[in-house]
Formats: sequence, C-alpha cells, structure tokens
Amino acid sequence: MSVDKVKLAKQFMQSVPHAQALGMELTEIGDGRAEFAMDYDERFIGDPETRVIHGGAVSALMDTCCGAAAISHPANSGGTATIDLRIDYMRPATPGQRIRAQAECYHITRSVAFVRARAMDDDDTLPVATATGTFTVEGK
Repeated sequence: MSVDKVKLAKQFMQSVPHAQALGMELTEIGDGRAEFAMDYDERFIGDPETRVIHGGAVSALMDTCCGAAAISHPANSGGTATIDLRIDYMRPATPGQRIRAQAECYHITRSVAFVRARAMDDDDTLPVATATGTFTVEGK
C-alpha cells in the first residue's frame, strides 16, 4: 500500500474527535484492512456492577476501524463516511482487557465500500462483537 494511503488513514483517525477521546490506536493498516486497539478505561464502563465497557465505546471503535479499512482499499481514492453499520454483540468484553477491532473492506464499487469487522479482547476465539457495514467511496 502506498505511503499516502497510510498517511490518509492516520489523518482520518486523528480527525475523529471520539477516536482521540477514547484513546484509539491504529495498530495495522493496509490494502483494505485495518486494526485498531483501545485500552480498558474506567471512564467508559457501562455497568458499574460488572465493570464492562459500554457498547457505545465498542461500536465507535468498530466504526472507526471499518472506515480506515475502506480508506485503505486500493480502489478508494479518498475519504469515507459511514452509510450503514450493523453490530452484533456476542458477549461482554472482559473488564480490564484491551479491546481490538479488525476490519476488512471485502468489496468496493465506484460509490460504496462493503466492510466486515470483529472486536475481541484477549480471547480471540469468541468475539465481543461482529459488524457489517457500508461506507461511501470518494469519486476519482
């Protein structure tokens, strides 16, 4: 993947205020794939009794990761925006563990990118959540 795509994806992540507020980190990017991570943070607990991170933080992580995957696809010449995103929560994230999201842009047309993703904590065998979405593709 070209350095310009890596730079564009990093700029995208840095321009999203909630990505900064949630402490998201871009850990991998390339040719329609992206991986982000977010450390456990008590500020984002959704249930004080279980200490589980709020689903909104997980969905923001997945949405941002999917957008970066769409941007990094070789057929996308620029930015992106979320058209639709469906997230299925499989289980609560384990309190205290870092959450990672991996996304893949598996199909792209002139105007729409199709992306799928999963979010995991330390247990890679059973995702915290899965997602499928569509994202805009910038015209050439």
